[in-house]
Amino acid sequence: MLCEARPAVVAQQMQHSAPSVPSTRLNIRTYEGKTLTLSPEDLAALPHKSVVVFNAHTKASETYSGVPLADLLSKAGVPLGESVRGRLFMTGIVAEGTDNYGVLYSLAEVDPAIHTGDVIVADMLDGKKLDKDGAFKMVSTEDRRPARWVRNLTAISVVKVEP
Repeated sequence: MLCEARPAVVAQQMQHSAPSVPSTRLNIRTYEGKTLTLSPEDLAALPHKSVVVFNAHTKASETYSGVPLADLLSKAGVPLGESVRGRLFMTGIVAEGTDNYGVLYSLAEVDPAIHTGDVIVADMLDGKKLDKDGAFKMVSTEDRRPARWVRNLTAISVVKVEP
């Protein structure tokens, strides 16, 4: 059974109004109600991937290193690859920062078996630990501007999207 997102809750989550507090833990909530909690040390111990992206805000190329979101979702028991078909294409991934900024990705956008872009949970920028962006930052290689990148990432929720 997938978690259902309620419009009022999603709208509230998407507001970017709370002060920015550095993230120190990452909670991944699955569609089965399970939660996987990661510390910065837990994420650092997992296999990393580096991506080079152009940040339209800083007007510079940046190299982020982190764990592919698909790997974290798989670790939490979310179906990926060939098992994603039918209604699973109506699955969303909501990422939230400590400031309540939230974004939505489809499951297909973060699955490397379906989509060519990379979405990673970064913990390093240009070879150094993230600083002002907290311990975790969501970064996507396919977005033309970093509007769906989430600094101070604290929560990832898998939700069912109803047409």
